[in-house]
Amino acid sequence: MSSKNVAACAKHYVGDGGTTKGINENNTVINWHDLLSIHMPGYYTSIIKGVSTVMVSYSSWNGVKMHANRDLVTGFLKNKLRFRGFVISDWEGIDRITYPPHANYTYSIQAAIGSGIDMVMVPYDYSSFIDGLTFLVKNNFIPMSRIDDAVKRILRVKFAVGLFENPLADNSLVDQLGRQEHRELAREAVRRSLVLLKNGHYADQPLLPLPKKTSKILVAGSHADNLGYQCGGWTIEWQGFSGNDLTNGTTVLTAIKNTVDSSTNVVYEENPDPKFVKSNNFSCAIVVVGEHPYVETKGDSMNLTIPEPGPTTIRNVCGALKCVVILMSGRPVVIEPDIDSMDALVAAWLPGSEGQGVADVLFGDYGFSGKLPRTWFKTVDQLPMNVGDPHYDPLFPFGFGLTTEPTKAY
Repeated sequence: MSSKNVAACAKHYVGDGGTTKGINENNTVINWHDLLSIHMPGYYTSIIKGVSTVMVSYSSWNGVKMHANRDLVTGFLKNKLRFRGFVISDWEGIDRITYPPHANYTYSIQAAIGSGIDMVMVPYDYSSFIDGLTFLVKNNFIPMSRIDDAVKRILRVKFAVGLFENPLADNSLVDQLGRQEHRELAREAVRRSLVLLKNGHYADQPLLPLPKKTSKILVAGSHADNLGYQCGGWTIEWQGFSGNDLTNGTTVLTAIKNTVDSSTNVVYEENPDPKFVKSNNFSCAIVVVGEHPYVETKGDSMNLTIPEPGPTTIRNVCGALKCVVILMSGRPVVIEPDIDSMDALVAAWLPGSEGQGVADVLFGDYGFSGKLPRTWFKTVDQLPMNVGDPHYDPLFPFGFGLTTEPTKAY
């Protein structure tokens, strides 16, 4: 067996992306047909491709916790789809079968294992889980055949990836992490994922690409010089971080300075006031704002607006100068009515460590080519909104994205 095998995990099974109001760990209210057609296709493909594990979602389907849903875990995933790997719980997932969590742990163990979960993620009090499971098996609440099935599936995956031949991680490639070749690939991914949503107030008067040689460029915004904000959640720390101290990379500000002509003066002011903007004879402005990093429940939002001072920075700058707004977010957010004041708008998502990819297209070394992977709404009152809905009226439709041609803009 190779020492470089990887066991992939498909998650979070199933309907995790369809919860009511998008709230983390909430209830997905949907009929059987739509569950299969909207939320299940990724699992069909994953299983066909040989995924080794499937993680169950904290969420519920029509009121039934997925961690206790035998029909979907055993009946459909294992029996109907013939998934042969193992099913794993989420972090303390079985505890949350009850509310409050851990209120009846014996019941939670029985419901979870009985539903078809094979491996349970118990980060702290594993002895209580072992004692509870042992009691339930010895007293015939959980049949030994269920334990045998779980053990068989876990061992099958371990044998398949060669864990018994190579039980420890292979560290021989550690020094390859973060090498320049990898950073160049990440930079290309940034270039190709950026979506140009607006370019000029009129189609025949585009703002982008910007000239590399100009007198003075204002760079503003909370996200212009912040690697943590570029990377988002699950980066170094669970909820991500703010600043430039915890990982290596290139901020958008540094990327701009690297790209423009040596004679171009780049002035950075994170939150400029109107007087500063109007009194410095800037030729144009680049405003970089967006969401702060978040993971799971911290990302729940009923308004989907970007936090201050982002909107104020946009108004202060774009009301006085020709400006392009670089928007960093993990999802579409509210951009009306401020979009009217912007000359150009780029959805940069979470570009990660390689901010140079943003400057690559901003100044025309490469063209914009990205397309929206989901519909961009006008107001949150329209949500949920998807292609095919009877009253589909987005700000930007699914698949939208303006293009530019590469140019040597001097």
